[in-house]
Amino acid sequence: MANPEVQRIQQMLEEQGYITDRSIATSIYLAMRLGKPLLVEGPAGVGKTEIAKVMASALKTDLIRLQCYEGLDATTALYEWNYQRQLLYLKMEEHSDRSVEEKEATIFSEPFLLKRPLLQAITHHRAPVLLIDELDRADQEFESFLLEVLSDWQITIPEIGTIKATHIPYVVITSNRTRELSDALRRRCLYLWIDYPSFEKELAIVHTKVPGLEERLARQICGFMQIVRRLHLEKVPGIAETLDWAAALLALHRDHLDQATIEETLGVIFKHQEDAQQMKSKWLGPVLQELRALEEGGGEWNQSALVEIGQRLGARRSSTTGI
Repeated sequence: MANPEVQRIQQMLEEQGYITDRSIATSIYLAMRLGKPLLVEGPAGVGKTEIAKVMASALKTDLIRLQCYEGLDATTALYEWNYQRQLLYLKMEEHSDRSVEEKEATIFSEPFLLKRPLLQAITHHRAPVLLIDELDRADQEFESFLLEVLSDWQITIPEIGTIKATHIPYVVITSNRTRELSDALRRRCLYLWIDYPSFEKELAIVHTKVPGLEERLARQICGFMQIVRRLHLEKVPGIAETLDWAAALLALHRDHLDQATIEETLGVIFKHQEDAQQMKSKWLGPVLQELRALEEGGGEWNQSALVEIGQRLGARRSSTTGI
């Protein structure tokens, strides 16, 4: 029996333009209900980050984003002291009668504190959505520190003391799996894997995000993407590339796919020169041929048919090149 709360979450997300399914809605609902972080993994460009954005919009709360990168440390993620303001204050107080201890207590107080994402989330006036984006890019040492914060929801600042969260944030952690996250972090979270969308779901997303696109062109775009994701590519295009391509073709006033149009816009879909070159010289003709056969033969445009075409073309290419 369908849970009405899960249905409500799914409806809230779709009202924000995020086409989802019950598994995603259920994961979000349980993360909110149980107060646990939601770890979302999957290929790049499938809508992991978008989950946090639409959650914030649906809940009418603020989104606080911590973008992870190699070398990110606790200080950058937590807080820094506003050194310029501290120096200015000390300059202004040079001739005052206040003691050194009093001046020190003032400059190391909250008005001189620059709150970074984690401290912002802990001290927020209401529960925000905290997006910890691409955690796999950060070092393991930062991951261990983050685990402490997620467990206690408090931060100790030596000059001020311990600050505890008054409202526990909703936490979404994303990873592209460039490195494996620790078991300790995984146990702390609920887990959600988002894969490339099916043809039907991708078509619905395109119609939602790129209004005004011709139905025939939308189907051709989504069919094309479903097929090329089964080929041997350096970087498989995600839904983000699908939407960029759909918007580009709409801007170019195209109403259907042809070889010249695709060749002119390969840079929207493929971000590696090798992929674009392989597509242009080896696969473009056969893919267009298959799409044309589907249209002219009245074949069914569905996930299984398109996957079969992609696998067949990929296997044919592998056998001729020895890949």
